[in-house]
Amino acid sequence: MSTTSEYMRFFPYADPYDNQREAMDRIYNGLSRGQDVVFEGACGTGKTLSSLVPALEYAREEDKTVVITTNVHQQMRQFVREARAVNDQEPLRAVVFRGKGSMCHVDVDYQECQVLRDNTYEVVDSERDVRELEQRQAELLERAQEGDDEAAEARSAVMDELEAVEEELEDLQDANVCEHYYNNLTGDNEEFYQWLYDDVRTPDDVYDYAEQRQLCGYELLKDGMEGVDLVVCNYHHLLDPTIREQFFRWLGRDPEDVVTIFDEAHNVEGVAREHATRTLTENTVDSALDELQESDDHRSDAGFNVLAAFQRALRTTYEDSFSFGEREQVGENWEDVSIANEDRRDDLTLNFLQEYTGPGFDSELDDALALGRDLDEEYEEAYRNGDATTRKECQTLQAARFVKSFVDEGGELGQYPVVSVRRDEGTDEVYGRAELYTCIPREVTEELFSEVYATVLMSATLRPFDVLGDVLGLEDPITLAYGLQFPEENRRTFSVGTPALFASERSDPETQAVIADALRDAVEFTAGNTLVFFPSYSEAERYRDRVESDIDATLYFDEAGISADDLRQSFTADDDAVLFTSLWGTLAEGVSFDGDDARTVVVVGVPYPHLDDRSKAVQDAYDRAFADRSAHDSGWEYAVEIPTIRKTRQALGRVIRSPEEFGVRVLLDERYTAASVSEMGKYSVRETFPPEEREEMVDVAPEKLKFAMLNFYTDRDAWTGDPPTP
Repeated sequence: MSTTSEYMRFFPYADPYDNQREAMDRIYNGLSRGQDVVFEGACGTGKTLSSLVPALEYAREEDKTVVITTNVHQQMRQFVREARAVNDQEPLRAVVFRGKGSMCHVDVDYQECQVLRDNTYEVVDSERDVRELEQRQAELLERAQEGDDEAAEARSAVMDELEAVEEELEDLQDANVCEHYYNNLTGDNEEFYQWLYDDVRTPDDVYDYAEQRQLCGYELLKDGMEGVDLVVCNYHHLLDPTIREQFFRWLGRDPEDVVTIFDEAHNVEGVAREHATRTLTENTVDSALDELQESDDHRSDAGFNVLAAFQRALRTTYEDSFSFGEREQVGENWEDVSIANEDRRDDLTLNFLQEYTGPGFDSELDDALALGRDLDEEYEEAYRNGDATTRKECQTLQAARFVKSFVDEGGELGQYPVVSVRRDEGTDEVYGRAELYTCIPREVTEELFSEVYATVLMSATLRPFDVLGDVLGLEDPITLAYGLQFPEENRRTFSVGTPALFASERSDPETQAVIADALRDAVEFTAGNTLVFFPSYSEAERYRDRVESDIDATLYFDEAGISADDLRQSFTADDDAVLFTSLWGTLAEGVSFDGDDARTVVVVGVPYPHLDDRSKAVQDAYDRAFADRSAHDSGWEYAVEIPTIRKTRQALGRVIRSPEEFGVRVLLDERYTAASVSEMGKYSVRETFPPEEREEMVDVAPEKLKFAMLNFYTDRDAWTGDPPTP
């Protein structure tokens, strides 16, 4: 077993934070036993290095590769900074990997790229054959000229083969190839790999290097990943089962030789659900029907019959859902229509069964699938041979795959059939989309966690751990939780007894007046910038309009069409500003407001997400799957309340990111107060916070908030001039 001094060789700074050393030791010991680790650490307390350092040490000892992943761009940049710091102290081979689409030099999609790559490889392979045959025939010619009859006979055979290969090469050169990839295959790439491993390079660094030299940086990265110490990548490289299989192949590793680290792991549930969800638009079905009509294959009639029935059923389903005037109100964004039924299959499946007539939809779908596979191979061959300028996708194959899954799996636990509609911006026509929405993400994550050697899941907001384990399918992980280790006197958390911002109360003038007054006080009595998070952008706009004329601070508003990064930079460059945004926007997590970028953060209300049919389906699935795990309403608790409080805790973590920083966190809603536990029962959310965070919450009456904040910032000597007067 490694000693502390051995794995500390990967720690790039002088001294770890309090508890950081303990966390590294426990994580290393867990990895040594092959156990997964669930690690919650407050924002700004060094979770990345706490996980990465012991993982790198264990991987170095046992010849494994560490893959660290996130879905937050700022965290990806943070990983690169940390990896560079580690590399400066203890050299390691690291690759920062990004998807093909953002790194392609010729701007083609994935399938076209695959064909170009295969064609190019065949060209290079044939050119090599030509060179070898030319060298062979030259050697045989020399021997024949010296009187070797067998050599003359052998040369004749070689010349025939050479002629055939040259003809084949000529045909291949007329097909579609990629010049960038050709240069990869024919050049000496040693210089690239020396440059790559000399530091920790970003995908943009690799793209620029390759572009200057007419190389394919993406393929060079893929070829250079084998046996590396560390890979930094996005969630989808691990959570998409198809991509994951290829990804491990590029690593040259079996899954059991990979240690994975998920940052911002409270997001894994939602991203896994997205990767498992399948969709089919009406436009794709239309294209499939056109494709089948053009085919003279005997299976095309069966495919057309079954897919046309599904098309009619889809249209009937969404048209029947419209009440008077609703069709005209459909916009350019997808909008769900309700098709679920409590006591039978969904409306789309029932309409499909009603519309379909024939020998059996199962057999006709099988015919459509088989024909789709054959057509897809034909399209690839045409592109490969240069008979087509783009790699055509087989619409029949896509449509038949989805319809079969929809009919076969739509009634299973955790699968929720959905129909959505939108208006085409170009034609102004309304069209539909069918979707098989996956409610229980463990169907994706459980397989991943079981096949890799071990996983570390880290975030500032993972508790309660038992719920996380249930939802993601973790078996008996090690759990670690560390609150803020910075001086407690540098922070205050106020739970303010403003009226509960229930949806039914949001339009109440008295409720709005009390909340607006508290917001004005929070902004006025902050010695610096204030961040304010709301349940939605509409609520943010409502309160912006109520207070903007009454506050002296510069007001920033997060809205569509404004870059969140530009907005953040303008806000943090100010020294007396307030930023209004939604807790469900991009600024609530994964974005640091360090130092005096923001001194106070306010969360208004309990920001539950919009409760639509999908969220209700998730609740129902969790109710059925985890009914024996909770003394309360497990569906509501697992699917709504706990994720919401995690988001709230993430927002509170935007301030106080180091031991020297100070600030105030304000929760504006009586449901956060201690009194609400006994007075509001199930509507209280106080008990959903971890114990040590509850202990720091100080209940304050709305009219007393300004005094509490004034006292705190005065004690910190934070005012640049005279403090405001209450």
